[in-house]
Amino acid sequence: MSEETVPAAKPEGADKKLAAGICAILLGSFGVHKFILGYTTPGIIMLLVSLLTCGIGALVMQVIGIIEGIKYLTMSDQEFVDTYVNAEKPWF
Repeated sequence: MSEETVPAAKPEGADKKLAAGICAILLGSFGVHKFILGYTTPGIIMLLVSLLTCGIGALVMQVIGIIEGIKYLTMSDQEFVDTYVNAEKPWF
């Protein structure tokens, strides 16, 4: 008789991790990942900095996005949920 193991359920909010991580790396300068996580104000700040500086600020915002995207994708699902969903840590 074989025992079937049931995979552990992902914590609520972990489904946003992959989308937020990929969007942070690819579209970080526009703050798309912030909107995915429900952080409207930081998302608007990133978007406005990118648009109002004619792209110069977009470079800085993109670097921030890449750093955040890598952080999102390398942490465990539970750590991601605890940090960015439950504790609502909007920056880094």
